[in-house]
Amino acid sequence: MRILYRLLLTFNATSLIIVIFLIKENIIIEHISNNFLYPNYISFSIYSFIPIFLTYISLLIGNLLATANIKMGTIKEIELANNAFLPSYLGYFFVALSVPNCSTLYFVFLILFIFTFLSQSLYFNPLFLFFGYHFYNITTSKNVKLFIITRQNINDPNEVEFEKLKRINNFTFIDKQKL
Repeated sequence: MRILYRLLLTFNATSLIIVIFLIKENIIIEHISNNFLYPNYISFSIYSFIPIFLTYISLLIGNLLATANIKMGTIKEIELANNAFLPSYLGYFFVALSVPNCSTLYFVFLILFIFTFLSQSLYFNPLFLFFGYHFYNITTSKNVKLFIITRQNINDPNEVEFEKLKRINNFTFIDKQKL
């Protein structure tokens, strides 16, 4: 189950490159073009909705992963990581804008997908921000560095406790605790 979940997270994290390419190329869904006044806006909305929907599904499936926790007082350092990934994502957008055709997009996407999946360290997806999640790099009192995806706004490491973390891999967790 964890490998399927990681594959879904990897696809969600890289799928925006496909959306940007389809919009750049002005590719519209044929059936829509015959039935609506503004078919490209409807097609672009559908393209944009698919990664959002798949991200939502991945958040639901995350409930099936193994549970872990981090007790209060065991976090030494917390660093907000939301903005650290912006340059990588801007790179994806510029790649999508410069890809000349579908066959090139296929190979570029495949390479990015494989590298993202094999890195196995972080599963940053900017669409998680849309669902109210934040990204944190956390250092525990045992000097273990973890990547936490959570809805909590964390300011003081001494006042943080994660009771319902779901393990994506040994260093990446998603917090499923309701606020």
